[in-house]
Amino acid sequence: MNQTLALRPEIVNPETPLGNVTVEATLSPFERIYRIAAVRKAIILVALAALWQAYGLWLANPLLFPTFTDTLSAFFENIANGVIPARTLSSLETLLIGYAIGIVLAAVLTTIAIGSRLGADLLEALTSMFNPLPAIALLPLALIWFGLGKGSVIFVLVHSVLWAIALNTHSGFRAVSKTLRMVGMNYGLRGLKLVRLILIPAAFPAILTGLKVGWAFAWRTLIAAELVFGVSSGSGGLGWFIFENRNQLETANVFAGLFTVILIGLAVENLIFATIERKTVHRWGMQH
Repeated sequence: MNQTLALRPEIVNPETPLGNVTVEATLSPFERIYRIAAVRKAIILVALAALWQAYGLWLANPLLFPTFTDTLSAFFENIANGVIPARTLSSLETLLIGYAIGIVLAAVLTTIAIGSRLGADLLEALTSMFNPLPAIALLPLALIWFGLGKGSVIFVLVHSVLWAIALNTHSGFRAVSKTLRMVGMNYGLRGLKLVRLILIPAAFPAILTGLKVGWAFAWRTLIAAELVFGVSSGSGGLGWFIFENRNQLETANVFAGLFTVILIGLAVENLIFATIERKTVHRWGMQH
């Protein structure tokens, strides 16, 4: 017995012509430009600068809140006289030393943790105790142990970097599948070779996240430490530059110092870490 079946709307009848269907639409110039991430970020930064300028003009109190143009003027003036480059170089030199030591110690701890249960328990106990402890709270002890100078700043930097990187790296190692581990072991990989050739590439997204977090923690810890005691032998970093100008009521210079801190943070994030991410985890298909 034949029955006439009604066509369901989600089923396309092959006998029904599709008509004029646009398979590939041409993007407008605006859409092509908008797809570029750098352009979108630049638009956001310009909008924030415009809001800054508008609020400064509305407040009309340069001592309390200078405008964006006043800040730029102070910024370029301190670049021309060499103050900001010298202070920036001093801060970055100290930061890189502390950051490098923190990375090395984190690598040692995570290698021990991945190799034995006792090592994993040790890392978990240390991170539980010290990761919540603010690095700036260790400044009094750092002053007693290392005196007034770079040694104390490097000590608190290592503390701020170490636990963030170790925790993220260990979490990434633990997330590596057992199948991948067994493949490496079947090829005879053990110990450091297994970590270097299997675990690090597989856990690299988590490791990179730890490096980013560690850098952010180290950068803000450095500025905070220099605000307290960043001067040694008559010179200091960006934090001390901000503190000095605050005492002299040079608010535009204070904002210029903060502006420099922001610019360095943006440069590191968008030039260094973004390049590493694009050439590794994006190319490997581990992130989109």
